[in-house]
Amino acid sequence: RKQATEYSTSSSDDEFESKPSLTHKAKRTLRRRRKLEKETKQLIKQEELKRLHKAQAVQRQLEELEERQRALEIFGVKLERELRGESDSGTKDEAQMLHEWFELVLEKNKLMRYESELLIIAQELELEDHQSRLEQKLREKMAIDGKSK
Repeated sequence: RKQATEYSTSSSDDEFESKPSLTHKAKRTLRRRRKLEKETKQLIKQEELKRLHKAQAVQRQLEELEERQRALEIFGVKLERELRGESDSGTKDEAQMLHEWFELVLEKNKLMRYESELLIIAQELELEDHQSRLEQKLREKMAIDGKSK
């Protein structure tokens, strides 16, 4: 009996000692999880800031592009009038005016292609932002306990 009681006492001591280590492990795991979540949030925020800066740069370039296109349009209208003889500017040679007009058309086409590229980049940024928001929602839903799911 005495040995059995000593045995049971020692086993209960072992259980008591193992419980604090489990809580210590749980605390450590919880700390790691929180640290990981914090790092993930920081990365997400950095990515959002990068996308924001890129979107602002694209917007600025689109505005500059629009100004340049307006200026080309005004110059093109003036040049077409000169080519038709509607303007009183007889100082330029017709061949030179045609050359300028073709260069103008080439420049306008180049700007339109660049505008298309910028719009694609802007759309890509919107999709990346949408994906980031969806991933965040998924993380939030995955963090919910199994009972609540």
